[in-house]
Amino acid sequence: MGEGFQFLDIILFAMVAGFIFLRLRRVLGRRTGHEKPPPDVIARSGAEESEDNVVQLPDSKDWAEESTAEASAGEGEVMVTTGLTQIKVADPSFKQNEFLAGARVAYEMIVTSFANGDTDTLRPLLNDEVYEDFLAAITRRERKEETLETTLLAIKSTDVIEAQMAGAVAEVTIKFVSEMVNLTRDAQDEVVSGDPRAVQEITDIWTFARDLVSRDPNWTLIATRSSN
Repeated sequence: MGEGFQFLDIILFAMVAGFIFLRLRRVLGRRTGHEKPPPDVIARSGAEESEDNVVQLPDSKDWAEESTAEASAGEGEVMVTTGLTQIKVADPSFKQNEFLAGARVAYEMIVTSFANGDTDTLRPLLNDEVYEDFLAAITRRERKEETLETTLLAIKSTDVIEAQMAGAVAEVTIKFVSEMVNLTRDAQDEVVSGDPRAVQEITDIWTFARDLVSRDPNWTLIATRSSN
């Protein structure tokens, strides 16, 4: 009797196992060796990108130009720092803040002296080439019997934009931004150019130099240009 029940249990288990096998086969299928390989997700994404589904990044032209400008500005700052360091090594007494303070005083003296035709004050502040240019301009003005009136209202900023050692000579270029009133009068004291009520913002770029081997501690103006 017990052996009969065991036999029925074996048949029942076999039927259940067969049923499960058929369900699995129906769901998973059978491999015949001719099945298509599973899709390659990486290859498929590459193929899709080659068509119209490419995500276009924003135009980088403006960004590239800005980056180039920023890089150039950054390189300029590094060059200025390097140049100032070289000057400091050659002349340990050099202090940038004191130099800029002196440059502001020199700027005001030169601008005022040029307007007044004061060549005696100008001479020690300028090198020969710049002095000759200033003197020629003053001479032309005097021949026309004209007078230049310059009122320097403010020096808004003084920034070092270049610095280098040229042999034993230290050279520092400064950008001055100032506010002035300029007018020229003729022999009859009539205004021929300028406006006494018009304030101009002037940007001057001046280069000062000093021979560190020389005993003369003074800096002289060796080049001028204006961006106005």
